[in-house]
Amino acid sequence: MAKKYVLLDTETTGTGENDRVIQLGYIVLGEPKPEVQNDFCSCDTPISFGAMEVHGITPDMIAAKPTCKETKAFKRLQELNSNENYIIIHNAPFDLGMLEKEGFNTKMKVIDTLRVAKHVMPDEEAHRLQYFRYKMELYKEEQKEADALGIVVKAHDAIGDVLILKLLLSKLKDAVLKQFPHANPVEQMVDLTATPIIIKSFKFGKYKGKTLEEVAKSDAGYLRWMLTSMENLDEDMRYSINVILGT
Repeated sequence: MAKKYVLLDTETTGTGENDRVIQLGYIVLGEPKPEVQNDFCSCDTPISFGAMEVHGITPDMIAAKPTCKETKAFKRLQELNSNENYIIIHNAPFDLGMLEKEGFNTKMKVIDTLRVAKHVMPDEEAHRLQYFRYKMELYKEEQKEADALGIVVKAHDAIGDVLILKLLLSKLKDAVLKQFPHANPVEQMVDLTATPIIIKSFKFGKYKGKTLEEVAKSDAGYLRWMLTSMENLDEDMRYSINVILGT
């Protein structure tokens, strides 16, 4: 059976522990032709106004929809869930965490394009999907791609974001090949997804622009405070601080 590559995104009621999926969209790449799945779904959790501001999904748009588990998209995703296939997501822990609440636990190999981008493009100002949409001029290619797949382009819409993800993936593949010329780029991206990222300098806070090494020498207590007091500390920053402090 040919390998399948599932490029996926969700929209949700919010980002908290009790929030749920209200749109599941993905493109399946592989023989014989690309497959598009895109379903809205209902849930008991109210959509936060902050989430509505981002994705524009309102309660009336999902009121009559089935739950995520009952959608065609979710059922098809379960069919695709085997270890010879790949699931490709920008910021995979978030979407996979949301899907786990619906009973989906991936067996597919995971490629997180956010983590891959941080590895191969560490000096970029940001690594958000919409940032790359404009920085790499993906928006110039998206309409042609959308027409071929029958997709409506809309920022922060699950299937619209998947389209941008498809274009970004091609650029990342080139960047990975440039840095790892003898590697299989797909397997290399799987490896990079699982590899911690060493962050060298602060992009925020009172030490913005300073390297972690400089701060470790001048104010190691601040780094220790970050480890113990910042609950939402980025996992790569946590890893990097521990490496610098030798803990």
